[in-house]
Amino acid sequence: MSDKDFKNTESDNASFVNSVLDISDEQKVEQLAQEMGINQKKLMWKIDLWVVPPFCLLYFLSFLDRVNISNAKLYGLAEDLNLTGNQYNIALTVFFVPYVFFEVLSNYIIKYVKPHVWLSGLILCFGAISIGMGFVTNFGGLVACRFLIGLTESGTFPSIFYLLANYYTKAESQRRFSGFFSVTALSGAASGAIAFRIHDLDGVHGLSSWQWVFIIEGIITCGCAVILFFTVADFPEESRFLDENERAFLKKKLEIISGTQSAFDIKNTFKDVLDCFKDILIWLPSLAYFGLIIPSYGYAYFAATIIKEMGYSAVSANQHSVYPWLCAFVVINITAFFSDRARLRLPFFLGACVFAIAGLSMILAARDHPHVRYAGCFLTASGLYSAMPLVVCWAALNMGSHIRKSVGTAWQVGFGNIGGIIATFIFLSKDAPVYKPGLSVALAAVVFAMICAVAYFLVVKRANSVKQTDAYKEKFALKDEREQIMLGDRNPNFVYLY
Repeated sequence: MSDKDFKNTESDNASFVNSVLDISDEQKVEQLAQEMGINQKKLMWKIDLWVVPPFCLLYFLSFLDRVNISNAKLYGLAEDLNLTGNQYNIALTVFFVPYVFFEVLSNYIIKYVKPHVWLSGLILCFGAISIGMGFVTNFGGLVACRFLIGLTESGTFPSIFYLLANYYTKAESQRRFSGFFSVTALSGAASGAIAFRIHDLDGVHGLSSWQWVFIIEGIITCGCAVILFFTVADFPEESRFLDENERAFLKKKLEIISGTQSAFDIKNTFKDVLDCFKDILIWLPSLAYFGLIIPSYGYAYFAATIIKEMGYSAVSANQHSVYPWLCAFVVINITAFFSDRARLRLPFFLGACVFAIAGLSMILAARDHPHVRYAGCFLTASGLYSAMPLVVCWAALNMGSHIRKSVGTAWQVGFGNIGGIIATFIFLSKDAPVYKPGLSVALAAVVFAMICAVAYFLVVKRANSVKQTDAYKEKFALKDEREQIMLGDRNPNFVYLY
């Protein structure tokens, strides 16, 4: 579609929106549904069933293959590969190097390669690489595999948030975002549970139990990649499970609720991408996410080791690492439900961070009380993994146009994962069993995330007021149509959520 045709189409949509400005957004959508013969409840169920479960499976596999190295370490990976000094931490770190740099590129590519093709292809690749990790024989092979897993996984997480942000309104989004994100907790639990069972395979076919961890989980991932090719949802405008009438309704509904046009058909340029980075609304949520990633990955990578240091055997430590993840799964979804009901993000984000701080403090302070430290693991996992989807969803739905959603979600996750590099070097074996430096940095990082979130709240709250002034509206009206559409949430009709 040419830009000229796009403008004509979007002008028609804008005319529809402007023709019903005298009623509430909900009434506008209900009126639109009646005119187009859409049952909104059935359509929402249809979207939920087709969109969310495949993404849950996709990220479950992604996170499983990312953190299984911690379980493998308990079963002798470091000893068999003769890892010395900080080599294990280096192997963790190299994962994040491509992860940081390829996020934005992946979200750019996904506009040109169908999401179901791109994402299922990535899943197949890192599943195959995970299998390969089961056959590495030295430090160099381990590092190479970790780098390649980071490269192939880099496109999955931000792409999913990007796609989800184009299916749901701000009031509908948090439950779906957190429902998807909560599989991180299930994946962490499954990783420990699978590793616990795999221990019995030690020595089978001449392979150690740590090798079977990678091989079995990699085979599962590759098999599921085939399923994902047929089930992953594309953008609403190209959706295979919606008919033409449903696609048209969903697009107009989202434009009514957000007050902006989607800009899906506009061809983005490199300059459009760079312009997004000039906005503080891109940076503050990224910094908040960065602050959470440090303790979150620290916990994911080292929880089993910390639990083992409490006096459990390696097998028992993997078993006991499951329960904090299961608790986190429940807390994540409860928090999301009430956040959507209240249509608020900041209070729930801060509350989750307080949980995390309490848990980290218990792990740090109760060095002679293993049961107290273990209880702290429950609070830590629940708090951190509830806060992360809150800040990502909050930022993603506060971006109005496709390009801003694309860059915003990708950069938040990409930049945030720099925290993963830090996490791999703050929990060192020489600091066991207390891990005082790592836990201290983790506590400070959570406080930093809270400060950034409060700053983001103040900025968007002020922006809502400024956009309603005559001076702002007049300045915005002077911009050409393409620029107005690309600015998305900077449109005076867009109301930021906080």
